[in-house]
Amino acid sequence: MNTTLLLNLALLCCLLPASAADPAPANTLTDAEQAAGWRLLWDGQTSNGWRTPKADKFPQMGWEIKDGALTVQPGDGGESSGGGDIITKEGFSKFELLVDFKFTNGANSGIKYFVQPDLKPIDKVTGKPAASGSAIGLEFQILDDLRHPDAKLGRNGNRTIGSLYDLIPAATTKQVKPIGEWNSARILVAGNHVEHWLNGAKILDYERGSREYRKAVAESKFKNIPEFGEWADGHILLQDHGNRVSFRNIKIRVPRLHGDR
Repeated sequence: MNTTLLLNLALLCCLLPASAADPAPANTLTDAEQAAGWRLLWDGQTSNGWRTPKADKFPQMGWEIKDGALTVQPGDGGESSGGGDIITKEGFSKFELLVDFKFTNGANSGIKYFVQPDLKPIDKVTGKPAASGSAIGLEFQILDDLRHPDAKLGRNGNRTIGSLYDLIPAATTKQVKPIGEWNSARILVAGNHVEHWLNGAKILDYERGSREYRKAVAESKFKNIPEFGEWADGHILLQDHGNRVSFRNIKIRVPRLHGDR
């Protein structure tokens, strides 16, 4: 290999963007992200900043922190049947949330927002208050659509991956990574306007409190919860639904100025 070729290769390496030459490690922020107001909701190593919906502590079982991932351990497939859901200690109103997730065969889970830990869970059949179950909030559904029966329940696909669970279906054009690969969820909340994104593409949007939204609630399992999903703020939740699902790169930014997304 001649000297000119070596110099050209060296110059090319210098011109490569940082993301291509040296991908940022998981659970870290780039300088650009920090400048844009992003911060980590999970540090990739500890349970700091997270708790159960009913107690100010992290579950002693059912969740594993390993290799930079926060993983729900498999159980019987029921809601909060193992370690239970976990929520942020902070509450949020307007925000942009990023979460990487990967799931196993037939898995069910979710990323909830505007979670109200003081509300009782509901029975998934009757919709009435129940002694146990997942905490109440709006949900970005995580599901193996090909293998989990919930994908065929609800209405018009509103329980498939990326959907606003039991309310609004995600676009059928959504692109889902194969089992075992990381997907990227993005949830944008700007006042009452909400968007769900999956792997870089918007898959639904809606307006909380709109006629269409309230009609969807009235036809859902949440119909008996007053003003469901229209709360001013709430917590972020990662759901334990008894299946192995992993999370990482949990990042959030909150508007710095009124009206800024």
